[in-house]
Amino acid sequence: MSLVCALPGQAPAAFPDPEFDPPAADAERAEAVLAGGCFWCTEAVYRQLEGVLEVVSGYSGGSAESANYEAVCSHTTEHAEAIRIAYQPQRLSFGQLLKVFFSVAHDPTQIDRQGEDVGRQYRSAIFHADAIQREIAQRYIAQLDAAGVFDAPIATRLEPLQAFYPAEAYHQDYAARHPDQPFIRAAAQPKVAKLRKAFPDRVRPA
Repeated sequence: MSLVCALPGQAPAAFPDPEFDPPAADAERAEAVLAGGCFWCTEAVYRQLEGVLEVVSGYSGGSAESANYEAVCSHTTEHAEAIRIAYQPQRLSFGQLLKVFFSVAHDPTQIDRQGEDVGRQYRSAIFHADAIQREIAQRYIAQLDAAGVFDAPIATRLEPLQAFYPAEAYHQDYAARHPDQPFIRAAAQPKVAKLRKAFPDRVRPA
């Protein structure tokens, strides 16, 4: 992991709510798989949200055989570092997860990178589990582009979710367990602070 991880330049307040955001079919529990660079950072952000039940760091977009950190970092697999978010749809919608994804969790205008982290494993991607998730994401990206929220086009890929492979145990909840690690101080903690400042009504008590 590099010591620099890009943050979107626009303030989260500039981000509109998704215009199309129908409720999930299962009102008790739903899942989303998102990739936005280093999974230590994205996991740290989503663990703060009320309504989130669990966040798991892992790999998506490639085969089971290459779903390990050493292979993914070799730039020879199709995997992205991703997180699987289990959440309560009655408290938090898929569209609201995407609002945090675009406004806080990463810079969606960068292609196959986040800051100095370069490679396909750091691509911005939404791994949609069904047609509704794909449509919500597709419409929201179009909405943000039309609103001119970013100075550059959104590069986030929409990829069908084939499988999600949990990462090695030492990656899980990494930011919370290693608060003094230089990358966590430089990249993950500023994003968490940004989330708490922008959406105080949506985060768990500190």
